[in-house]
Amino acid sequence: MSIAQTTEETLRLTKEALAQPNAALAKNVTIATGLSAYDLQAPAKNLYPTITPLRNAIPRVQRLNPGDAARWRTISSVAGSGFDAMGWVPEGQRSASMSYAANPQTAPYVTLGEEDTVTFEAEAAAQGYEDVNTTATLRLLQKTMRKEETGLLGGNASLALGTPGTPVLTASGSGATLPAATYSVIVVALAFEGYRNSSLVAGVATTKTITGNDGNTYSLNGGASNKSANATQAVTLGQTLFATAPMVNGAVAYAWYVGAAGSETLQAITTINSLALSAQLASGQQPASAISADYSRNSTLAFDGLLTIGFNPVNSAYVQALSSGTAGTGSFLTASGRGSVVEIDAMLVQMWNAYRLSPTVLYVNAQEQKNITNKCLTSASGPLVRYNIAADSDRGGPYGVSASGVVRWYYNPFSVDGGFDIPIQVHPDLPPGTILAYCERLPVWYQSNEAPNVAEVLTRRDYYRVDWPVRTRRREFGVYAEEVLAVYAPFGIGILTNIGNG
Repeated sequence: MSIAQTTEETLRLTKEALAQPNAALAKNVTIATGLSAYDLQAPAKNLYPTITPLRNAIPRVQRLNPGDAARWRTISSVAGSGFDAMGWVPEGQRSASMSYAANPQTAPYVTLGEEDTVTFEAEAAAQGYEDVNTTATLRLLQKTMRKEETGLLGGNASLALGTPGTPVLTASGSGATLPAATYSVIVVALAFEGYRNSSLVAGVATTKTITGNDGNTYSLNGGASNKSANATQAVTLGQTLFATAPMVNGAVAYAWYVGAAGSETLQAITTINSLALSAQLASGQQPASAISADYSRNSTLAFDGLLTIGFNPVNSAYVQALSSGTAGTGSFLTASGRGSVVEIDAMLVQMWNAYRLSPTVLYVNAQEQKNITNKCLTSASGPLVRYNIAADSDRGGPYGVSASGVVRWYYNPFSVDGGFDIPIQVHPDLPPGTILAYCERLPVWYQSNEAPNVAEVLTRRDYYRVDWPVRTRRREFGVYAEEVLAVYAPFGIGILTNIGNG
């Protein structure tokens, strides 16, 4: 067909199409037609929090010849001859020799990390949008840091929770909707990692087998104790079922399994050692039979975090689990009536009396930040609170007051230099009901031993990326760190736990 014939045929077909009002060519072009540009902002928005206050604050020290473990010796005390507090010596005579308490310390290095992959197709398709190899590495590093943060706070290699004692049950009250029946209750204690890894939906974390990208497998314990023996209690309609578990050292939460004997299922996770159950039981929950051993620690793969070191009785840290009543249930913080909290004051006094030091920071959950504020700013403490405003503020106009004030510092008077303010910081991972007091730096009267830091992250090999050999049409890489948390002065840790919300 010639060009002239093609043009004539095209014009004829166009006229026929325009003469048909229902034909496709006669319709209007709209946004729905899809003939629009695609405005995709580059790069992708990383909308996840990366909050690592402990990782940011604890000094990181690269060891020159690290070997398999960090080792040091501590001189925990120096005892003078004769009467330790008396140094009198007669004229011309000599004193006897003093003695030392020297202790060797060993902290094996462990590895933590995360991996990711990028296919060749994804790499090519992302050109002009973002460098997916680089951004994936950044996200890997951030996730590794977040896992490191939880390890620094509550990693557990040494403190086994064991088996909790049998809970104590009672039933009383009226107006509840819990059906009348005889209920059986089992309790499982949760370490920090267990609390973080467990939920009512997913159940209590027991053990998990991970298949690495090399095809090898390893197992991690989730941070839960073994289950207790069961206790039973008859409940009539309208009554509330109350359960209290003997406190477990190292636990920051408790998981409660309730139901007919032999058919108990997970019904609640509390951050105190008691439960009040007034509503009908939820169905489809994890059965108590899923808990068959103590899964609270990873003895060879982890290092101890600050909470674990503090809870461990061999370390002489200050630990106080709040309790009230004959059953020893969790209790609230107590207002002193002079703008402070009784339990925090007692901790500060004890740490000073025993070791002549003070915390330099208080880490709290958002719940405890609110509770501390409520206890300190009361009608009784009102006369102690003063509002300052400059004389020339607003050129003599009215003053402005911000609502929802908060206690940002806690004053500690127990110090040779007259006292100082301790900042109160909300930690994103600290469970409700627990306060961590931490002395970041030893006071000057300790520092002659060249160890001013209470703790350091000793690194055998700090963050590094590994690019694995290409096996398929994808790039495989990981971000790792080899380190250990060395706590030289564990008595610089204070813990208040089992705090009720109120």
